[in-house]
Amino acid sequence: MWKSFTDPFRVPRPPAVAAEEPGDTPQGPQTAGKKRRAKDWKGTLARIWKYLSQRRLKLFLVLFMVLLTSALTLLGPYLVGIAIDDFLEQDAGRRWIWFLAALGAVYILNSVTSWLQNVWMIEIAQETVYRMRADLFSHLHRLPIPFFGQRQQGELMSRVTNDIENVSSTLNSSAIQIFSSVLTLIGTLGVMLWLSPLLTLLTFIVVPLMALGMRWITRRTGPLFRERQRNLGELNGYIEETMSGEKIIKAFAQEQRVIGEFGERNDRIRFSGFWAQTISGFIPKLMNGLNNLSFALIAGAGGLLAIRGAITVGVIVIFVEYARQFTRPLNDLANQWNTLLSAIAGAERVFEIMDEEVEEADEQQAAAVQQIRGEVEFRDVSFGYDTGKGRDTLQHISFKAEPGEMIALVGPTGAGKTTLIQLISRFYDADEGMITIDGQDIKQMRRASLREHMAFVLQDSFLFEGTIMDNIRYGRLEATDTEVEQAAIMANADSFIRRLPDGYQHHLGRDGGGISQGQRQLLTIARAMLSNPAILVLDEATSSIDTVTEIRIQEGLQRLMQGRTSFVIAHRLNTIRSADQILVLRDGQIMEKGSHDQLLEQGGFYSDLFHSQLKVSS
Repeated sequence: MWKSFTDPFRVPRPPAVAAEEPGDTPQGPQTAGKKRRAKDWKGTLARIWKYLSQRRLKLFLVLFMVLLTSALTLLGPYLVGIAIDDFLEQDAGRRWIWFLAALGAVYILNSVTSWLQNVWMIEIAQETVYRMRADLFSHLHRLPIPFFGQRQQGELMSRVTNDIENVSSTLNSSAIQIFSSVLTLIGTLGVMLWLSPLLTLLTFIVVPLMALGMRWITRRTGPLFRERQRNLGELNGYIEETMSGEKIIKAFAQEQRVIGEFGERNDRIRFSGFWAQTISGFIPKLMNGLNNLSFALIAGAGGLLAIRGAITVGVIVIFVEYARQFTRPLNDLANQWNTLLSAIAGAERVFEIMDEEVEEADEQQAAAVQQIRGEVEFRDVSFGYDTGKGRDTLQHISFKAEPGEMIALVGPTGAGKTTLIQLISRFYDADEGMITIDGQDIKQMRRASLREHMAFVLQDSFLFEGTIMDNIRYGRLEATDTEVEQAAIMANADSFIRRLPDGYQHHLGRDGGGISQGQRQLLTIARAMLSNPAILVLDEATSSIDTVTEIRIQEGLQRLMQGRTSFVIAHRLNTIRSADQILVLRDGQIMEKGSHDQLLEQGGFYSDLFHSQLKVSS
């Protein structure tokens, strides 16, 4: 809507990447219901109130202080007007001393109550956003894996930080100011009507003009503030993505392209922010102009009434001050409205995430798993990431793994190997068919309970910032130091760990910074060993390990897999010769099934693939 205006600060950029529509995700637009919720201001404010109401007593004390402050604010000008009338009568005498003392007490008490309400409200605001942030972070960890595949990490981080910080800023200052302004307006109006209905009517002449101006402005700034918050989330997501992939960017010399794309996103924030702030900047100018008009009307009409003896000079002074107090809250409300709009936009984005269905939502009838033997069976299982939008990723998969067996998954990229593993762990649920463990449908098992009996060594090894000891112990938090070291020995990681300056207490940077990729993989294998799982998943577990280390680790992996059902995804077929079953997947279907020797005898796809690797290695 505002792109028809000339942007006076536009700098030429490379062609812009089309911005997503509000509410869209990489997987497609969100439902219309979610869009409606994002615009439900009343509902958003009601949900914020639920957090605030947890500190009702202190909140009521704050409201009482605001009420008292508003009353004192009204009392000050009234005392000034009375003092002027008494001075004009020239018989005030010592009452002047009492007027001054009373006036001083009023303003001192006003300062004290203002300070108390601010301190208490800051405390309430910080506790409120603390709970909101904790609830949001907790909810994020209860969301299913598909949710994170549809969102940028930086965009989610923006909701946890920037959006909640907007709510915090508003609660710290704007909430009190808005409530105080409303009380001051009501009190001022009451006293003005009592003093002079005619002057009150003159004051009200400017109110419709203020209302029309405010409506025109806020109807345009609201969407712009929401767009700015969305653009900020997209920018944070892009920054997080590029910072994580900085090595790839430099390796392919794409710095200028990335800088250009950043500029496009930065432009969108600047553009929406420029018009939001520019249009909202009309508010104080409008209010000041109408204030001056109101003062002129009161001064002129009040002077005529004073000459005729209808009112006193003191009443005119009181009325001028009250007129200012009447318009000042309107100014404050207008100025704080922009902050409120931004906070509501941020709160909407926070609650939008909280409204996402958690992973446990469909587990009312599911039960915890106490023990698993490891019998896994697929019965005519089909699955697609975008159901109804094309061919399924897996189609009619059927096989059975006995407890303790090693099942190898082989096939070209995109065949569905990793997807099959994700179905076992219930990162996703099958669309058709049934997956059972020990004869029980895994949909009747609680996901967290099921995963406690599984361990994963993924192709992309991930380590947390902290010590090596803590990273290995992540597999079983109650493990002793001796058990951690034993797991590292089995994974063949002990020798390189002890060569580090602090050994097992060596501190790793973010994502295992400070050690090689192969060493990181060894630590993730040790972590899996420590967890002592019934079902083990190795997704290209040795992909980042050199040949010598791979040979040395095979013995440890064999000990680990002994007595456990293991699913191994491997491209190097010489590592899975001992597998009890090899499933050859292609285009989401099982083409061949059998042991290594059986598949070689068949002379099919597996045989061709195995012999081609032999030729390459030789």
